[in-house]
Amino acid sequence: MADENETPQVAAPEAAAPDAPPADTRPPRGGRGRGGPGGGGGRDNRGGGANRGGRRDDKRGGRGGDDGGEELIEKLVHINRVSKTVKGGKRFGFAALVVVGDGKGRSGFGHGKAREVPEAISKATAAAKKSMIRVPLRDGRTLHHDGLGHFGAGRVTVRTAPAGTGIIAGGPMRAVFETLGVADVVTKSVGTSNPYNMIRATFEALKEQTSPRSVAQRRGKKVSDLLGRGGMGGAEAEAAADAVTE
Repeated sequence: MADENETPQVAAPEAAAPDAPPADTRPPRGGRGRGGPGGGGGRDNRGGGANRGGRRDDKRGGRGGDDGGEELIEKLVHINRVSKTVKGGKRFGFAALVVVGDGKGRSGFGHGKAREVPEAISKATAAAKKSMIRVPLRDGRTLHHDGLGHFGAGRVTVRTAPAGTGIIAGGPMRAVFETLGVADVVTKSVGTSNPYNMIRATFEALKEQTSPRSVAQRRGKKVSDLLGRGGMGGAEAEAAADAVTE
């Protein structure tokens, strides 16, 4: 029978192998862990950066918008492939010519260059919106008088036309009158077929357009007095003066 005062014998732990590496007792680091409970900043939790990037994209996309809610008519007149020679070879891009207008007497043109077509068109559209001019229209459908425009080798003639004539113009000039809101006009282009020069010459002719009301205000007279000199009677001149719009 064992003695009650005898100290119990505890088995000693097995000796570790001499070649085994010491056990790592350090706690796991949460900053680098992938699947550990403390891996909040690890690679698996990089979604926060993606969310931040998404918020930046949303803000960037919200900057673009309509200019005060105004609806503009955009016409792509010409697009050309251009190249620039550099030390390593050639860099190709695109040049776009765009005409914009509100269809109510305002129109403008612009051109832009970029490595991609959509970006070139957007640049040209932004430039066209900044260069818009106002042209007085008679009855909201045609010009008040004939005009001549000249730029470089381009020379254009624009003439007023009765109702039902339509837009008698071709190429770049048609785009200008469609965005301007002109329904009846007769045009002629002589000298060059370069769309840039034709557009500039057309706008030079449109800048010379004046309305009877502006001429009457400048000369201190009535609109009926000016229209009556062309062979109209008094009643006809009054009726024509009432129909005149800026």
